Amino acid sequence: MLPSLDLRLLTYFVAVAEELHFGHAAARLHIAQPSLSVQIRKLEHTLNTPLFVRTSRHVELTAAGELLLDGSKKLLGDAERLAWRIQDAGRGPDHPLVVGFQANAAAELTPKILNAFHDLHPRVEVEMRSHGFTDPYVGLADGSVDIAFVRPPVLVQDWLAIETLFVEPRVLVVAATSPLAELTEVSVEQLLDEPFVARKSPDVWRSFWLATDSRQGTPVRLGAEASTVDECFEAILSERGVAFSQASTQRFYDRPGLAFVPVTDIPPTMLSIAWRRDVDSSAVHDFVETAKAVASLNPIPDAWVPSRFHELRDARAKHPAPQPVSTLRTAR
Repeated sequence: MLPSLDLRLLTYFVAVAEELHFGHAAARLHIAQPSLSVQIRKLEHTLNTPLFVRTSRHVELTAAGELLLDGSKKLLGDAERLAWRIQDAGRGPDHPLVVGFQANAAAELTPKILNAFHDLHPRVEVEMRSHGFTDPYVGLADGSVDIAFVRPPVLVQDWLAIETLFVEPRVLVVAATSPLAELTEVSVEQLLDEPFVARKSPDVWRSFWLATDSRQGTPVRLGAEASTVDECFEAILSERGVAFSQASTQRFYDRPGLAFVPVTDIPPTMLSIAWRRDVDSSAVHDFVETAKAVASLNPIPDAWVPSRFHELRDARAKHPAPQPVSTLRTAR
């Protein structure tokens, strides 16, 4: 008899296979690590084959695990799309358009986009739904939102469509009592010994916000972990660590006790609008086009539209002299 495949177990398996770390996968799935280990062993028992090679420091897929990973992603994607279509078919004609976001969403563009869309579709209710750091897809992956403001990098998915609205520098957020708060700018090299507040999120996104690619192999010292902006800032205020954030954070989350310092040598962050390719919705299409139009016509402080970003990048490649990343200065 062929073994039956439990979609829940496959979801657990894919998380471990992508993270190659049981602790990070458990955090991503919001379950305890011992429970996750039990579920993976259960799946291996069902299939009568090992899926991972485990040591105290290393997790690696077996050949059978590699094969299962490819099939699981397709199977889970098909199941997700079917559930999405059924859910969409069951909605009434007046269901709200749900927009997922994190932190300050699209900064100053957010109300302008919402107002412009309301002018086009006065009868369509728009519901803004906040998400924490644990889901870089901001609700799109499980179908709980129709559109999302996201901050790449995100792993490429066949159902994901994404357009960048603007690019802005990243800044360092520190406690105002820190000696770093006195600096007019800072480099990653100056921060190698500093403890950081890490985002509780998948590795790709977590690593981007820790700027691990700019540390030349030096491991990150972790002082705390956070699931939300408020948790991150509370950890900084209690001097458990520092963190990188988008420059617009200062305008939306500035508070006594925090300082924001420009960073000279890490890539900027993009704010994008994302939606699902496998859902055909005129309201979603119109919202996306509205967002793109508003972004192109309304510059925001310390940010630039993608075409300008590419021009700057090409200019720096031809003339690599140091250039200031941002006009921001320390604020206390």
